[in-house]
Amino acid sequence: MTTRTVDTTQELAAFLRTRRERLDPRDFGLPSRRQARRTPGLRREEVAELAGVSTDYVVRLEQGRGLRPSADVVEALARALRLAPDERAYLFNLAQQRPRNAGKAATTAAPQLARLVTDLSPLPAMLMNHRYDILAWNSEMTRLLLDFGTLPPSQRNAMWLCLMHPEIREFYVDRERVVREGIAHLRAAWAAHPQDQALTDRIAEFATADEEFARLWAERDIKVNGRGRKVLRHPDLGVIAVDFEVLVPLQDPDQRLVIYRAADPESQSALDRVH
Repeated sequence: MTTRTVDTTQELAAFLRTRRERLDPRDFGLPSRRQARRTPGLRREEVAELAGVSTDYVVRLEQGRGLRPSADVVEALARALRLAPDERAYLFNLAQQRPRNAGKAATTAAPQLARLVTDLSPLPAMLMNHRYDILAWNSEMTRLLLDFGTLPPSQRNAMWLCLMHPEIREFYVDRERVVREGIAHLRAAWAAHPQDQALTDRIAEFATADEEFARLWAERDIKVNGRGRKVLRHPDLGVIAVDFEVLVPLQDPDQRLVIYRAADPESQSALDRVH
């Protein structure tokens, strides 16, 4: 054991060696070699062939000779070594690269998270992805905001509702701040998922349909709010202040669990009436 900080070059070399040595050549349909294998796993030249790189390159990587492979090479090595998702992420971190398809958008709620949303009752809760698509919600959130189930899937999006829905447009007391912060969060998500065409199309839709969105988007503000306060203008309950918390599950990192709690006793009394 050591207490030194990580030497990413040496750890990358050691990780590649251990992953290569644990592989069974028979799983790859490789022909039997005339000579016996002196070490377990695949040979370096076999990994190189599977990854589409030179054997010398793999040798230098495993010797920790200061190479920094590109994202494409890291992806090819991860496929060649049949890395599990967590191992693949570790390899990208060691190479100081970001996967090109990082964070594919979740389009349905993970069943365990959908059940958690329901179990969080009586707290209003919902589940979203990085595009602000709303994937799951509980009855308290429905009664506080609106029944998302009555909307077509294309409109079950928190930003769309804030910009386009006639009732939700007037729902937030400090609407400009809510929209500004939402756009700043969306821009950060857009940069983190540059190959998400659906997100790019959605942003173009917003910019075309809403002048306020186009103006604020052009300011290029970046802010990711994991917690904060919103003041709501509810048609039946009056003004309600809620504190929100956004949690990201380790197992499903593209899904965001949003939980509302009353910010003061008066708001709690109002929320009690929506249960």
